[in-house]
Amino acid sequence: MGLLLGILTNLIYLVLAVVTAPWWMGKKRSGWAERMGKGPELPPPPAGTKRLFIHAVSVGEVNVAAPLIARLREHVDIVLGVTTDTGIARARAMYGDTVHVVRTPMDASWMVGRFFKRVKPDAVALVELELWPNFIRACGARGVPVCVVNGRLSTRSFANYRRMRWLVGWMFRRLAFVAVQDATYARRFREMGVEDDRCHIAGTMKWDSAFDAPPPGEAVDELAKNFGIDWKKPLIVAGSTGPGEAELVVEAAKQAGYEGQLLIAPRKPEHFDAAAEAMPGCFRRSAKTTAPAGTKYFLLDTIGELRTAYALADVVIVGRSFVDLYGSDPMEPAALGKAIIIGPRVDDFASAVKALDCDDAIVQVTADQLAETIRQLMRDDAWRAQLGERARVCVENHRGSAERHAALILNVLGAGDG
Repeated sequence: MGLLLGILTNLIYLVLAVVTAPWWMGKKRSGWAERMGKGPELPPPPAGTKRLFIHAVSVGEVNVAAPLIARLREHVDIVLGVTTDTGIARARAMYGDTVHVVRTPMDASWMVGRFFKRVKPDAVALVELELWPNFIRACGARGVPVCVVNGRLSTRSFANYRRMRWLVGWMFRRLAFVAVQDATYARRFREMGVEDDRCHIAGTMKWDSAFDAPPPGEAVDELAKNFGIDWKKPLIVAGSTGPGEAELVVEAAKQAGYEGQLLIAPRKPEHFDAAAEAMPGCFRRSAKTTAPAGTKYFLLDTIGELRTAYALADVVIVGRSFVDLYGSDPMEPAALGKAIIIGPRVDDFASAVKALDCDDAIVQVTADQLAETIRQLMRDDAWRAQLGERARVCVENHRGSAERHAALILNVLGAGDG
């Protein structure tokens, strides 16, 4: 089945490449040679050291992998593969020359073949999932074990995979192990064909990455100075917002009678302009000047500074949770000890929200309740402080997943004492 699927996917990829050429040729993307598997061959790892290839799609997965990499670097030679330009930039900024950072190739068999000749991994770890047939088949042909770390199968992804189980189930059966975030994901991976003894509930490494992240430090002062943030006035930060949420937050703040400062950080660049329209007179981070005194609205239209913005906040509103987009990560502001509001749509972060809610460390509301919640939180200093402290303690109490993941990987590699 794997060989047949490889042939079919190559044909499909070629057809899609031709049909979609006008679209992808116009996209501002770099690294096309690496996307096709080309590039210099990596130097071999130190004698007696195994090489682990970790695949992270973009910035989010690169951040998630950080605590795992920190715990494995003394034992194995690590190659971090990333797909997106923003993810590559983030990985190189984080690791410099201390970790091999490469572009993960597209899944055409000849591109994957070139990549393996360059990298020569002894094992592969896929962050969250990302199963591609030619890549998995190439690993099998070379005897390279593949595992999934911080594994998750969302409701929608699981439904799609299950419909195609007859076609893709062989990839799940080939996995050396899957380390999943919770019992729900474990059940779904098992239904897709992962054997019980290869499916481990290890928790999410996002608790570790949130806890391990260094203090924003000087970056906070720099961002505040550039924005012209008035430290004497309260600041609400709405982070990772989706379409329509900037308008929702602005209107809710008005209804609440909130007269402080508001900073909105959309999840995707294509939403920056719409967010700016929702905040008349807002100052954009990308501007080359400094915000004039008295500015009330701020737009974070850059990548990689959301955590710094969270550090400035009195209250954080976590986006993509009031619209049909499955939520965003509440663990990062929780680790910073912030009072957090989140909406009802949190499918992608249900376990984290549940953990925070059990500790009375987050406020989950509907869009209709947002204005009143803002009003109450901004009037009650003690409640904000209690929420923030409970959130910080919750993050600390839930860390440890990265250690469990590292032990599983070292066992597969036969490296270190894990």
